[in-house]
Amino acid sequence: MSFLSRVFAGTALAAALFGPAHAEFPERTVTMVVPFAAGGSTDVVARIVAQKMSDDLGQQVIVQNVAGAGGNLGASNVARAEADGYTILMGTVATHALNPLILKTKPYDPEKDFAPVSLLVLVPNVLVVNPDFPAKTVAELVTLLKAEPEKYAYASSGNGTPLHLSGELFKTLAGVEMQHIPYKGAGPALNDVIGNQVPIMFDNLPSSSGHMTSGTLRALGVTTAKRAPSFPDVPAIAETIPGYETYTWNALFAPAGTPAEVVTRLNAAAKSAMADADVVKRMTDFSATIVASSPEELGTHVKAELEKWTPIVREANVSLD
Repeated sequence: MSFLSRVFAGTALAAALFGPAHAEFPERTVTMVVPFAAGGSTDVVARIVAQKMSDDLGQQVIVQNVAGAGGNLGASNVARAEADGYTILMGTVATHALNPLILKTKPYDPEKDFAPVSLLVLVPNVLVVNPDFPAKTVAELVTLLKAEPEKYAYASSGNGTPLHLSGELFKTLAGVEMQHIPYKGAGPALNDVIGNQVPIMFDNLPSSSGHMTSGTLRALGVTTAKRAPSFPDVPAIAETIPGYETYTWNALFAPAGTPAEVVTRLNAAAKSAMADADVVKRMTDFSATIVASSPEELGTHVKAELEKWTPIVREANVSLD
């Protein structure tokens, strides 16, 4: 047998024994699906993170907005994508806790159809009122609502949204009544609160922060367990109503069945991005708290969120087609 024949035979034997060589992930562009329109808080977080993950991975991470059905369209697309790590989801409390509980037809299972990658950030919501509203504190609001339970209403970004259910949790824990006025998005709802058509709203802190600073809205409390560092003078609602806590969160998910080594590589890139000094500053300015969890911690978080929101959704009697 010639030398070249022996080389080719040895190569064939190695391939048969060990299988074909696999290049290190990623070899090409990674698509990060944002299941909402451009410009919202989830989109902003995604674009900041994607840029830094691109640097770490050595391949571009592009953001693709797939809006529709309250986040379900984009999430469903990722759940059905090839499990190779090249299509990932910027998930939220809506995609992985609220929508699966609210929708009569379940387009995906939030636990079984996804491989958790990393819980990135927690973003506070905030209880705001029109500046002419008589209550200046959470305690005063509770007193007012108990005295006149049929009089007041609160606005939200829509039925079944985290902002709607933040209001329902408030009602349950405070033992008060408010009429819910759903809008088609936080923007129109916010405009009506500023215009005093509806006096009360639960909103994402980043989108209300400018109005809070300018005085066109009065903040009564943030919805996280502790005060937001960007607004240390605004109390946490939990300081008045123990146990109250809601927030928006952003986390990365891959399709179920994605190889463990690929999930590990994506997790490392996400953690590296969240540790970047520029990202830390921008998230702080955005009123977001960085978590940068392990895949296992995100899986535990999703399970806990489903358990937390199940009785609230049931109590609010929210169900959507």
